[in-house]
Amino acid sequence: MAGRDCWWRKDGGCTFCSWTTLFPIFRARKPELVVDEIGFLIEKYEVKEIFDDTGTFPVGKWLKRFCELMIERGYNKEIYFSCNMRFGALNKEDYRLMAKAGFRMLLFGLESASQKTRDMSGKGVTVERMIKETRWAAEAGLEPHITIMVGYPWETREDTWETFKLAKYLFQKGWAKTLQVTIVIPYPGTKLFKQALEKGWLKTLDWDDYDMTKPVMKTTLSDEDIELMARKIYQLFFTPQYIARTILTIRSLEDIQYILRGLKKVLGHIKDFSR
Repeated sequence: MAGRDCWWRKDGGCTFCSWTTLFPIFRARKPELVVDEIGFLIEKYEVKEIFDDTGTFPVGKWLKRFCELMIERGYNKEIYFSCNMRFGALNKEDYRLMAKAGFRMLLFGLESASQKTRDMSGKGVTVERMIKETRWAAEAGLEPHITIMVGYPWETREDTWETFKLAKYLFQKGWAKTLQVTIVIPYPGTKLFKQALEKGWLKTLDWDDYDMTKPVMKTTLSDEDIELMARKIYQLFFTPQYIARTILTIRSLEDIQYILRGLKKVLGHIKDFSR
């Protein structure tokens, strides 16, 4: 990986992320070393796609140098490269450079359309900025993947519907290419877990239930309503607009196989929230 943990350090990081507790110091490798490793994977193992699971991929001068090296060595024509990214970290030119350097999917933590929730969770960016960056990335030729959470203790039914409507809007525009939904889980070691203990939000300490498919905190909504919203968001994959766009992207048998694998996963997630 390019680095360890997430470089986001404002107020200690996101409240539901335990990386800041497990690895309190962010450390990035030199871009030359990362590109050398990519070259090794291409030449020895004929790898065609790489996902770097660093908490948030390094940005700024580091990212620019990495992209330049990928282009100079021609690796941008050999593989697709994907990574985790953070809204508010890049500008339009960055996305264009990344597309030129061989990047494909960027995984963004959208989480919620409620600005209150975003502020409380330490995300540090507005909904308007998220929409703008998703469009920038898509227009550059990248494939934004958005992650969403439902079941925040303080969110109302209206807050949850705003999140659904935002996901639907990004999908209908064709800016968000894929998404995933989970139920908010306060993992031990996070700010959210400490807050949940202090406020008496926890319904269970059975860690087997902390798998992001069932509510473990008391909320303003019923467990059934939370799971229903998760299903509804996943069902955006089956809208006519999304299906039509997906069909138009098919260029080979590999594309069909990729789509079928994705369909299997989506159906599995819908089943997770259909108990």
